[in-house]
Amino acid sequence: MDQPFEIAGQRIAPGESRIVHIAVANLYTNQPVTLPVRVVRGSKPGPVMFVSAALHGDEIIGVEIIRRLLRLRELREREELCGTLLAVPVVNVPAFLQQSRYLPDRRDLNRSFPGSETGSLAARLASLFLKEVVGKSSFGIDLHTGAIHRPNLPQIRADLGNPVTLSLARAFGVPLMLNSTPTRGTLREHTTKKGIPVLLYESSEALRFDEQCIRIGVQGVMNVMAELGMVPRSGAEPSRTGASVVARSSTWVRSPSSGILRTQAALGDLVRVGQVLGVVGDPFGEVETPVVSGTEGIVIGRLNLPLVNEGDALFHVARFEDPEAAAQAVRLLRAETSIWEVEEPPIV
Repeated sequence: MDQPFEIAGQRIAPGESRIVHIAVANLYTNQPVTLPVRVVRGSKPGPVMFVSAALHGDEIIGVEIIRRLLRLRELREREELCGTLLAVPVVNVPAFLQQSRYLPDRRDLNRSFPGSETGSLAARLASLFLKEVVGKSSFGIDLHTGAIHRPNLPQIRADLGNPVTLSLARAFGVPLMLNSTPTRGTLREHTTKKGIPVLLYESSEALRFDEQCIRIGVQGVMNVMAELGMVPRSGAEPSRTGASVVARSSTWVRSPSSGILRTQAALGDLVRVGQVLGVVGDPFGEVETPVVSGTEGIVIGRLNLPLVNEGDALFHVARFEDPEAAAQAVRLLRAETSIWEVEEPPIV
């Protein structure tokens, strides 16, 4: 631990915090593209963990989570910090600047892993991120949101078959966890194959802030760091009243027709088989088609945009062994989050 930590040729000593801009490539305007990383080294030995956001440039809530995280006393003073945190608030800078999910070449960075040093901009950025950030870490948390107009209930997606990952997922503190199969080409597919415990925190929607989801994200990262022994337990939320539950599976309820959707089920609602989740109608009120749930579970994602086409995914419903317990866990988390103290004015 007395040896400096090296990243992109720069050496960071114990107790030091520094922003490192890692060169990726040049755009055709000759403007450089960099990968900015805040390296926070503790004064004491411990693990290396990364926390990343904006792999998709329009998924901005993780940027605010990391900003608040870096302002916490444990990371500013670092006397009690054990190990090293690699904080990457904006992985996909070109897409972030364009408020877009995609890079300028229309490639999806989170479908480009493991990438290539000699490939496209997406491939090079993916390869560099793995080499300089993920490859130097023993653990990680990747922060995401739903797509535009598709908010997600706060949830953890991870390889819960890995006992270390499962323990960290439980420590994070959100009530709902999905043991989902990672999509091909994603960061999580790569880390799962490599056996690196990585959590994916999903909450809210693209290009939007949600104060509750931000608070849960900041506290969740601190809870994981406490579980790893990187920060004192006092930095973790002490009063977790609800246990996390794992979803058996999930499915999307799709629109039975085209028209204007009037929703009747909110995020976190417990829904039953045959329950009407919304109604799709025409502007004249002559055609009304109910959207009916074919399963029992918790609404963990939904479409906010009322204008829908037949077949559009409207409500994402997760199935649980005990749906009532899952619904109670969601209610408890909402109640707890509302009374958490924060060091700065909440976003409204």
